[in-house]
Amino acid sequence: MDRAALVATAKAMVAPGRGILAADESPRTIDQRFAERGIASTPETRRDYREMLFRATAPMSAYISGVILYDETIRQTARDGTPLVALIEATGAIPGIKADIGTAPLPFCDGEVVTEGLDGLAGRLAEYRELGARFAKWRAIVSIGGGRPSDTAIDANAHALARYAAIAQDAGLVPMVEPEVLMDGDHDITTCAAATLRYLERVYDELARARVVLEATVLKPNMVVPGRTGPAATPAEVARHTIAVLTRAVPAAVPGIAFLSGGQSDEDATARLAAINAVGGSPWRLTFSFARALLLAPLTVWAGRDENVPAAQRAFAERAAANAAASLGRTDAAPLAAR
Repeated sequence: MDRAALVATAKAMVAPGRGILAADESPRTIDQRFAERGIASTPETRRDYREMLFRATAPMSAYISGVILYDETIRQTARDGTPLVALIEATGAIPGIKADIGTAPLPFCDGEVVTEGLDGLAGRLAEYRELGARFAKWRAIVSIGGGRPSDTAIDANAHALARYAAIAQDAGLVPMVEPEVLMDGDHDITTCAAATLRYLERVYDELARARVVLEATVLKPNMVVPGRTGPAATPAEVARHTIAVLTRAVPAAVPGIAFLSGGQSDEDATARLAAINAVGGSPWRLTFSFARALLLAPLTVWAGRDENVPAAQRAFAERAAANAAASLGRTDAAPLAAR
């Protein structure tokens, strides 16, 4: 492991005013999003969709520090034969890869899951590095309600996250660690705060036991928000609870935190990110690693049609600029968009 190189990559992933594009939608997710817009989901249309984003040179260069890819995408070439990884690198962004293979039911824990993919992971990551990846991501979800999350679910997923992170660093990749407390439910924000704190504390216990170099990691957590059908919370309340949890659970050695959007609306995710950064005084860089809050607008505009590509790229630029501004604690993206 080249520790210095991994630390440099982790810092670059959370560079000020930039964030990470999560273009690693699972086949089921992207099939559903395409179907809702009347787009046939084929390897070619999925490639065209990603190529459209990666060729949006101005917003990619200005606002995007890294891109998380899916197994299919990291192997694809653009229409002209250029590897999609090369398009990303040409903008100065860092290619990454989704490392897990999804979830499976956790025995004796009703309604809870554990993320799988540790078997053969070292070999897969070595191949991904040859294909151009410089970081990896592993998502591990827990839910709230009906006695959840259980200690068993938290322990199982935290342990798997730590094992993955150690294997990734050994393979020469920066591990993006994604412990997510889902928004599903009618719980309030304090309930989410308590669950998020339990989960993060356990994750960092396991990372320490696995001897993971924290300076060469990036955390991708949920913001502390109420359940989807729970009591509303202002951006200021989300910021206060989120910073309080992170301060108690996340070591200062971690260089940066890139929040997931987790089913929030575009507007909510951006406003809450701005409020979190407006608090100030954090030992970490606080930015975004969004899929939905970056991609749904350009996907809707594109609708699978070549003639819509310029308008869709403008929609992507607007969303990227807004979130880049929010990562600096700002709500006005106009000065950034003019850079």
